[in-house]
Amino acid sequence: MNWYDLARGLHILAVIAWMAGMLFLPRLYAYDAEQNGKPEPLKSEMQSLLRLWQARLLRIIINPAMTLALVFGAWLFWLRSGGGADWSFAHQPWMIAKLIGILLLFGWHGFLAGQRKRIAAGTSKYSSRFWRMTNEIPFVIAIVIVLSATTEWAFS
Repeated sequence: MNWYDLARGLHILAVIAWMAGMLFLPRLYAYDAEQNGKPEPLKSEMQSLLRLWQARLLRIIINPAMTLALVFGAWLFWLRSGGGADWSFAHQPWMIAKLIGILLLFGWHGFLAGQRKRIAAGTSKYSSRFWRMTNEIPFVIAIVIVLSATTEWAFS
């Protein structure tokens, strides 16, 4: 069995699930923020439902998918090094760009998780417009990560 291909396939599947959740969660936040101008009881009913979806999306899909992406990514990193024998690829510009992108995704994930708590408490300061404008941040970061990993670009 080719362990590298297995690890890569599992990593890709985990990243797809993680990205799907990270792209959908800000949309739920935007819908939640739009409820603020609506009259009761429709407002509270819809916000309760949206907040349940937000919590479940984080707990059931986004957090486990991020963890699996990290585990399978670390496995890939280890396999790529030849079992710890050659770490020279880790210092290449493409890998540094990928690692920076990963850190940015973890940061965005943390921001979204923190905002879910603020939204649930009614203390979030962000509008529907903010959430719609920032909705694509994970995808832009993913473009950099994927193109860095697939092209393995370098400075000449």
